[in-house]
Amino acid sequence: MLAVNRFERRLRQGKRFPAFIFISLTNNCNLTCKGCWVSRSRPSVEMTSETFDRILCESKAQKCGFFGILGGEPLLYPGLLELLGRHRDSYFQLFTNGMLITDQVADEMRRMGNITPLVSIEGLEQTSDERRGGEGVYRRSMDGLKRCVDRGLITGVASSVCQSNFKEVVTETFVRDVMALGVQYLWYYIYRPAGPDPSPELALSAEQIVALRRFIVDVRMRVPLVVIDAYWDDRGRALCPAAMGISYHVNPGGDIEPCPPIQFATENVKDGRIDALIGRSEFLGDFSEFASKHTRGCVLLEHPQELKTFVETSGARATSGRPDGIGELAAMQAHPGHHQADCEIPEKSWFYRLAKRKWFFGFGAYG
Repeated sequence: MLAVNRFERRLRQGKRFPAFIFISLTNNCNLTCKGCWVSRSRPSVEMTSETFDRILCESKAQKCGFFGILGGEPLLYPGLLELLGRHRDSYFQLFTNGMLITDQVADEMRRMGNITPLVSIEGLEQTSDERRGGEGVYRRSMDGLKRCVDRGLITGVASSVCQSNFKEVVTETFVRDVMALGVQYLWYYIYRPAGPDPSPELALSAEQIVALRRFIVDVRMRVPLVVIDAYWDDRGRALCPAAMGISYHVNPGGDIEPCPPIQFATENVKDGRIDALIGRSEFLGDFSEFASKHTRGCVLLEHPQELKTFVETSGARATSGRPDGIGELAAMQAHPGHHQADCEIPEKSWFYRLAKRKWFFGFGAYG
């Protein structure tokens, strides 16, 4: 709430700096999930601890102290918890597959008190293992999740909803099972075909996206669990956090990207202070205008060819580490996104209406 209030204050002053920054520390991972935008490499690409410290210090000077920590798998980053422990005045959401959460790791996160683990569960056992490219993934992820819950950590479950898991995770049974595990929040994402194995056949249909939205709105009224989405405002209108400027992503090489799956940039944190780079970035400013003109939803899903043209004319460089980022966009087919103007479903819960209107999405790039 404080981060967003400060963000809105900056907007009124004509300053551009996000409320939240997502930072990928490494492209190393122990899984090969379908649709993941990250390409592993040998040696892995890792952000230096000095760069990470500087990003945080410069962000905190702008009153931004809430960070999403991603990878790859961030727990493969050497000395991760020690690094986060240097910044006890910040709060970190750790996006993890949970497989590396040992008793020792969970104990240390409990001692530190400034980390919320968000464990990815991509369906039930067989579906999850197939989606994530390994055996025993579901079981080991659940073991890591349980270790966090047992220690009283504020713990979340994330599910990227796609064709293969829709009937398993978009159910009240799944939500209540998650709640019974002792987690505090559940975060639903929409699958985006990206990366070295995009698997576009897993993308949701327009009808499924509307059904997901309706399910989220309804289940919030019935289950005492925080159910998070980052796609719709209180009136059910679609939105894009990057177009709104509420969040950006810094990859392991220091490139400042609109969001994790859109892997193009013109600025890198090695070139100066992150607040100055974001504030004067023509690419990020033009991206907001471009995306907002084409859709309130996800321009990567809905308009990949137009995004390709925009990236080419902007002079942005590909930052995925793969040989042909522009070629990947050229090969993408358009898929339905969460912008369904004739199917908008307002929040039923007064709590979510108030929270979204006042603290999260009550501002924007859409006029």
